[in-house]
Amino acid sequence: MLFYNFPEIDKCRISSTNVLERTNREIRRRSRVVGVFPSIESYLRLVTAYLIEYTEDWANEYAYIKPEKLRPVWNESLAQGAN
Repeated sequence: MLFYNFPEIDKCRISSTNVLERTNREIRRRSRVVGVFPSIESYLRLVTAYLIEYTEDWANEYAYIKPEKLRPVWNESLAQGAN
C-alpha cells in the first residue's frame, strides 16, 4: 500500500473500521431523531446530506494525508505509468 510509506500517518487509523462504525452510528442516530420517514426517498436524502457533510469535513479538516503531501508521490507514479 502506498499510504504506508508516509511516516506522518498513524497506520492503525487507516487500517481500522472505526470511521465506518462511527458513520453508521451517526446515520442511525439522525434517523431515530426523525422517527418515521414518509418515503424511502426522504430517508435517502437524510443519509446523502449527512455523507456529503461528512465528506466535506474529511476533505478539508480531518484528512490523514493532506493533498500537498500526496502530490509528489502522485506525480511520480504518473511519470512511471507513462513509461
